[in-house]
This record gives sequence, C-alpha cells and structure tokens, in this order.
Amino acid sequence: MFAQTGSEVTRPTLWQIGPVEEVLFYYLAFVTIAVFLYGVYQRFARYAEADEDWFDRLDDLSGRLTRAVRVVATNEKNFDRDLYAGLMHTFILWGFLTLLIATAILMVDMDFYQPLTGDSFWVGDFYLAYQLIVDALGLLFVVGVGMATYRRYWVQNRRLWGRHTSLEDDLLVWSLFLLGVIGFLLEGLRMHGTSPFVDVSAETVSFVGWFVVDVLDVAGVTPEMAEAVYPLVWWIHAINAFVFVAAVPYAKPFHMISSFANVVTHDEKAGQRLPGVPSDLDATNAESIDDFSWKQHLDWDACTKCGRCSSVCPAKASDRPLDPRNVILDLKRYREERAMGREEVPIIADGGTSVVDKRTMDSCMACMACMDACPVDIEHLSSFTDLNRQMTDQGDVDANVQDVFQNLMQRGNTFGESQRNRGDWADEVDVEVPDAREQEVEYLWYVGDYPSFDDRNKQVARSLAKLFDAADVEFGILFDDEQYDGNDVRRVGEEFLYIELAGHMVESFEDCDYEKIVCTDPHSYNTFENEYPEVDFAEFADDPMMEFDVESWDGAPVYHWTQVVEELVEDGRLGLAGDELDYTVTYHDPCHLGRYNDEYEAPRELIRATGCDLHEMPRNREDAFCCGGGGGGIWMEFDEDPKPSEERLREALEDTEAGSAVEKFVVACPQCMTMYEDGRKTGDFEDDIEVVDVAELLIEAVEAGQTKQVAAD
Repeated sequence: MFAQTGSEVTRPTLWQIGPVEEVLFYYLAFVTIAVFLYGVYQRFARYAEADEDWFDRLDDLSGRLTRAVRVVATNEKNFDRDLYAGLMHTFILWGFLTLLIATAILMVDMDFYQPLTGDSFWVGDFYLAYQLIVDALGLLFVVGVGMATYRRYWVQNRRLWGRHTSLEDDLLVWSLFLLGVIGFLLEGLRMHGTSPFVDVSAETVSFVGWFVVDVLDVAGVTPEMAEAVYPLVWWIHAINAFVFVAAVPYAKPFHMISSFANVVTHDEKAGQRLPGVPSDLDATNAESIDDFSWKQHLDWDACTKCGRCSSVCPAKASDRPLDPRNVILDLKRYREERAMGREEVPIIADGGTSVVDKRTMDSCMACMACMDACPVDIEHLSSFTDLNRQMTDQGDVDANVQDVFQNLMQRGNTFGESQRNRGDWADEVDVEVPDAREQEVEYLWYVGDYPSFDDRNKQVARSLAKLFDAADVEFGILFDDEQYDGNDVRRVGEEFLYIELAGHMVESFEDCDYEKIVCTDPHSYNTFENEYPEVDFAEFADDPMMEFDVESWDGAPVYHWTQVVEELVEDGRLGLAGDELDYTVTYHDPCHLGRYNDEYEAPRELIRATGCDLHEMPRNREDAFCCGGGGGGIWMEFDEDPKPSEERLREALEDTEAGSAVEKFVVACPQCMTMYEDGRKTGDFEDDIEVVDVAELLIEAVEAGQTKQVAAD
C-alpha cells in the first residue's frame, strides 16, 4: 500500500513486515487475547465464589452505568484535592482509550472490511482526521505518563510509596511510557523511511510524527537506516503491547477493569449505612478470607495504591497504627497467598501473625475521609466493619469500650448514669421542656447521651431548648425512655447491642404522637435517617436477648437541629437582624453531618445570621479533618501526637485567613465539643480560642437582639 491511492491519502500498515512475520504476529495476538480473557475469567470466577453481598448492587443497572461512565470519563474524583493528578490521569486515560480505539479501527479495516469488500475506509479525510486525533491524544498520553514518572521518581510523592509498593508499579508506568514513545518513534521511522519513494506531505496532520522525523534528521538517521531498523522497533513495540495486555488481569493494570466495575456496583449510601448483620448467631464476619463478600474482594482489586485514602486519614496523621490503603492491600495479599497455599492465620487479632492487628482497627474514626478521597469508590468501611465485628466476636475489645458496652446493657446510656437522671439538664433551663410521651408535638427531640449527661454539652442542650421556645416550636423529649442511639457501638462492631438499642428506640418513637424527629447529635441523625429503616427487626424477634416488640420501622422525617433552626431563622421566628454579634469565628464540619449526609450550609447560614465574621479553615466541607471522636474513638485512649483535635485547633489559629484573630471555634456536634474541649487543654490552646456550639452562638445573638429591642423601646 502506498501513501496515496489515486487521490485518496492513506499509508502502509504492515510496512516492512513479511508474510511469515505477519502470521507470527497474529498468532501472538491470539495467544495474548486468550491469556487476557482467561485471566479476567479467573478474577470474576473468584468473585462468584465469594459470599453474597448484603444488598442488590446491580439494581437500576442503566443508572449505575451512566454514573460510572460519568465518574470515570470526567476523572472528577481524581481532580478532588489534586489538580496535578486529575490532569495526569485524564491525559493517560483518554490517550490510552484513543490509542486502543485507533488500534481497533485499524483491525476492523484490515481484518474484516477489506477482506469482505476489497476496499478500505481508512483513507482520505477519515484517515487524516484519524492521524490528527491519534497524534494529539497520543501526545497527551505520553505527557500524562511522563507526569506520573516525574511525581513517582523525581518528586517522590510520599503517598505513592508504602510497604505494598512493588515492581509491578514500576512495570506499569514504564510499559505505558514505552508504548507511547515507541509508537511515535515507529510513526517517525515509517514517514522518514518512505519519504524518498512516496509523497507524505499530506501527513503534516501527524505533527508528532513530523517532529520525530526532524529529530531523526538531526541525529543523522537516513531514510535507508530508518527502513532497516523499522522491523526491529516494530517487534519491540508489538511484544511490549502483547505483554502488557496479557498481564492486565494478573497485575496492577487490572484496575482498568475492576475500577470501572467497582464504580458501577458502588453503594451511594456506603458508610452512612453499614452492611446488614445476620440474625444467625453462628454466622462469622471475618474469621477467614472466605467470609468477605464479592464486593469486598472487588474493592481490594480496584485499589491502585494511589494513597489518597492514607493522605487524608486523621488516624494516620496522628500516628495511630492505621493506614487505610495497607488494610485493603493486606487483605488482598493474604487472599492471593492463600490461593498459593499459605497456611491460614487469623484475619484480625491482638498481635501475633494476624493479617490485621487489632489496634489498627481500634484506630479507625469512621470519618469516611478515606472513602470520600478514593477515586475508584472503594468502600473501606465495609471491610473495616467486618473486621470490627470479628474483634467483638473474639472478645478483642478495648477495655474502655467494653465498659461502655456494660453501661449500655445495664443503664441504656454510655455514661452509666441512671436513666431517671436523663432529663435533669432541663431543670436548670428557664423554659418548659415538654414530655413527648404525654402530648402531641411537631418535633420529637432526641437529645442524646452527651447533651443529657456531659456538663459541657448540657449547656448546648439548654441553649437549643431556649431556641425552640423562642421560636414557639412545639417540641418534646422522651426523658428516661430515651436511650443511646447505637451509632458508634455499631461502628466498633457490637451489632447485636445496636439492634437491641434500635429496637427500644423504635418502640419509644412509635409510642409518641409527632411529625418529625430532630437530633442534637449528627451521629444520631445519621443512624435514624439511614440505618434504622434498614433493620429487619423481625429477624431478631425470637432472640430472648432482644427486649423489644417491633418488626420494622418505616422511618420518619429526621433532621439535624441546624436544618430545623435554619428554616426558623429564614421565617423570622427568632428575630435576628444579622448584626447582633461581631466575633471572628471558624467552623468545623462534623463528619456525620458533612461527609455522611452532605449538610454543609445550614450551620454556616446560622453562624452568619448572628453577625459573626466566618472564616473557613483550609480543610472544610467534604475535606474537613475529623475531631478524633468517631468510631468509638471518644471512648478510647491513644498515644498520639498531635491529637486530631489539637491539629484541628492549630489549623484554625494558624492556617485560616484570619489566623490568630479567630476567637471562637464553632461546632455542631456534642462529640466534637467534647474532643475539642479536651484538645484545648492538652494542646495548650485554652487562652487562644473558645469552643462553642452553633446553638450557643445563636441564643447569645437572640438574647442580644432582645436586649437591644428593650433598650430601643
């Protein structure tokens, strides 16, 4: 084939490749595809052998595919927090796909269209457009891989390196780089080698190829030399491509398939709700690698070792023994070692030869930062939950957490206080706090353990009661019929205690006449909104340990108090003018309100409504840093420096635009209040900043406004 057929521009395809070599090429291509398909089959057969997942991950398949295509095509999660990585991966992805599609087009023309029609569509304007697009996107591909090598080897980005970094990471980067570079070298050699015999001037659209020709000229390479070396370079390129494709199912490149599948099967409420617990007491959670679901196995295979989860993990930042990436990859490596005959060891235990050490899981704050940062939708908390449940089954529970379990079983609250005292905080507030068990209310207020029993958080509860009263809201509380909601004990693995607590609370809810539930604590808000409706209480009805008589709960409208009060402020029911206070403040997003439930604006609108000057910390909204109290962390003691709460207070005073002028650190979660008050003491910030709840700011503003009004009158 020549560079021009009549007036139709084209180029030779298997230039300088003889019939025997062509047969060998097709034979190797067939073997490569067979090895690839068998490897993919093995991978998916492994998923089929694993346990079923707890819910249907293939419902609304068209919607799932549409979302997956959008997420993958736009690289939106790669751009999050890291523009460089987003551009790098976009260049590699779209460059690779373009080269793959270009190869497929050429194969269709050579192996199907031409034999059937005796003609070619790979000519003229189509050919020229093809060349232009392939050169443009191929160049971006090489640039993207170059960016990856620069970041990995020159800058040595810390999050790309760890104990699971291996030769396969190097092979992936360099094989991709060689595929792109040698492809362009071949183009230049072909254009240079054929230039004395045919007119290639129409191929100026191949601008990278022309650049390579110029480089060859400068290097003293003649057309004859280009013609002679071309077959050798062609075979190097072909073998590199064959090895890469064949290796895809057996090494890191498999993430190109597994990541897309992982995004398709992702649970949009992952983390908000944890996997369902079987009512069978003999069921195991993570006793062996076979206990994990097919989705968890897919999660492990989708991991690209990018380290984004580790870089945002507050436990790792505080030198706790948790690295989310390592846990995922430790489980994957153990699965592969078991397949190769390694003897079975405990999945999780207190020291020894276990796959994961108990203290590692104790360190998790269930803040979901790892999942939010993951570009391929790995559901870390799903695997972590099973590990925590296994620890509970084995009795490997932190001593302080075990005390909390005892308090809950005996008293119904985490403090071990008498339930009769649960509503005593209301005795010291100068408004009536109605009993929702005795009268119809609009809002059934779930106060929570910390606002009920912790002295500092009682002030928040009183402030909120005053706000409800000032806005003339019909509300009521459950007094001693309110028990702990169970959110955090579930996240440390004590599922059956969680079910018992949830059953009691649902019974209490159903005994009241109300329209909506409002929560002080985002943890309560999350579990009422996302988890209670998922529980099949009927499964546990025959268990004598479950002292409740309820089969299901259809749920009710559930709100965090900031969402309710924001509407009251907008309606003018608190009489705020927006200039009552003049503090310089910053706001901390609670994980369970922000990342868990995507509520970022209501607390901020309330802060602005007081007149305070709000300055954002660098890590805010979905990127916010955990206080350290989630996942049972509030009950445990760690040797850590700095504590997450101390680091966050430092950030407020040093990294915000206002810097040390920040007077108040505003929270909207009782557990955050507790952690940051402790952080003020241990971090020596007591003289530098005050920790207040949004409710306290609001009631101060309301009372200041009332005072101004009286003075004006």
